[in-house]
Order: sequence, then C-alpha cells, then structure tokens
Amino acid sequence: MQDKSSPSYIGRYRPRLERNVCALRLQPWAELGRLGVVTRPIASGPTTLRLRFAPDPPAVHALPAPPALPTDAAPGPLHGPADGTPADPAGPLSAPRLESALSLLRQAGRDGLPGEAGSPAYLQALVDALVDLSSRDALTGIANRRTFEVQLAREVDRVARSGEAALLLMVDIDHFKRVNDRYGHPAGDAVIRAVARALAEAVRPMDLAARIGGEEFALLLPNCPAAFAPQVAQRVREHVARVPITLASGDALRVTVSVGGAFAPQWVRSTPALWMARADNQLYRAKGEGRDRVCLEPAAVSEVSVGERELLLGAAPSQDVA
Repeated sequence: MQDKSSPSYIGRYRPRLERNVCALRLQPWAELGRLGVVTRPIASGPTTLRLRFAPDPPAVHALPAPPALPTDAAPGPLHGPADGTPADPAGPLSAPRLESALSLLRQAGRDGLPGEAGSPAYLQALVDALVDLSSRDALTGIANRRTFEVQLAREVDRVARSGEAALLLMVDIDHFKRVNDRYGHPAGDAVIRAVARALAEAVRPMDLAARIGGEEFALLLPNCPAAFAPQVAQRVREHVARVPITLASGDALRVTVSVGGAFAPQWVRSTPALWMARADNQLYRAKGEGRDRVCLEPAAVSEVSVGERELLLGAAPSQDVA
C-alpha cells in the first residue's frame, strides 16, 4: 500500500487540490477524506494552501475561508495596507478625524503635544488631552456637568457605605440677567469666568467646583462635617463678593451669589437627583429671603424622603392600618 504521506503521493494530488479551491469556497464543509485543505486569501495575492493529514478517521473538513479583499479596495485603518502590514492608526482615512481633534486642542490653547507625530506617545498624549478637554467647561475651565454628575454619584455611594458627611452647595449668581442686559453677553461671560475662579479658590483641592448650566454652579465637598458647613458656605459667598471684575469696556463691577446646601443622607441608599433636589430647595429659599445669603439644611442627617425610603426598603412605604 502506498504511503499517503510520501512526497510522491502529495505531488500527485496537489494539482487536483489547487483546481478544487473554488469548489472548497462554494462548499466550505466538503469532505476530502484523510486530506484536509485550509485556505487563507491574501489581498492582491495568490491563495495559500496548507495541507494537513489526519492520522486516523474521521475525515478532516475544509474550513470556511473569509471573503477575499477586492483588488480595487483602498487600504485603510480597518483592513490595513494591501501588503498585509498592520494598519496605521494615523492612516489616510483617519487623517480628517485627527485634524479635527488637533483643531479642538488648538482652539482650547493646548498646542504642542509631546512625542513625534504618529508615535504611540503622541497618540496617548492626544487621547489624554481630549479626555481632559471633554471633562471641563469650555467657558470657565472648571469641571462641567458631566464630570459633576459622575463624581456626585460616586459620593452618594461612598457616604451610604462609610457614613461620612458630604456637603453639596448649589451656587447661583444674583441678578445675572441685569449684567447681560446692561453690559452685553461678553460681559456676562467675563462675570461667569470670574465667579468660577473665585469658587475654585475658595474650596480645598479635594473638593469639586463645577459649572452645571448658565450662571449656576455646584460645589461638592467630601468629608465636610455639619459643624463646619456654615463657615465653609459663608466663606464661599464672601470670597465671590470680594472679587473685582473689570470688563473689556473698562467698567468695574462686583456680583453676589446665593448659596443653598444639603448633606448626603448617611447610611441611607439615596440618589444624586434627590441630593440635588434638597440642595436646590435651600438655594430657592436663599433667593426668596433676599439673595446674597446662605441657606443650609438644619442637620447633616436629613429626614428620609419617600423616594429614599423606597430605595431602602425595596417597596413602596406601607400605610398604617387603623
């Protein structure tokens, strides 16, 4: 009996296998007995055959070959160049996106990325700069609402597990519409930037100052005991009131802010929305009482709301039965 693994046997059957490559593609699971063929198409190149012999039955099946790349397809980041080399992250198809990213950084005043253009260090610096840019408010440079909401959710969870006090202050510029109406919107932008700088200076490095919309800001102060909260909030209000603001027209003005604060419920499962609602209620109270003042919840351990009770018990609160 002739040895099927001998070179003469393989040489006799190789032409037949090469002729049947198309048939293998049409019938990818066709059985070839003891001789199996695996095809791997290469872009703009010949089909490669790899022969494999099964020492014992059952027969080896032909694996389905992925579709070949059309010869007129342009190389790009998804399928790489035609010679099979890895795709270039800064290839021709990604060049417009790369230029858009660089233009955003230039507009924000963040030119001069380290490393050679296209190198891993350069691309990593580009990603880091874009991440930092997306987390900051475009007008003021402090944290934006997206970053604030992420940090607020983390703090709610931390307080519920650890029981440490955390204070949320909502800050609103008093009579901001009068500034826009009298001096124009560029002056209003200058006021917002000045207030943002003052808020960032008035808190600790571990605290978060964020602009959450219009002339409204938020300060998140972890590990802030109730005994210190009134002094902290008053310091923030007074620091903003002392900041002189010089407009492009040469006019100088000062603004005041109203501050409302609430503590995260300790040892209680709550939500960021409920915490913000409590702080907003105190802000509305400060504005209603004349503005340029601070209103805080009376105690660090607030009364548990209906929503927080449902979260804690996992069901709607039961009603007393007479």
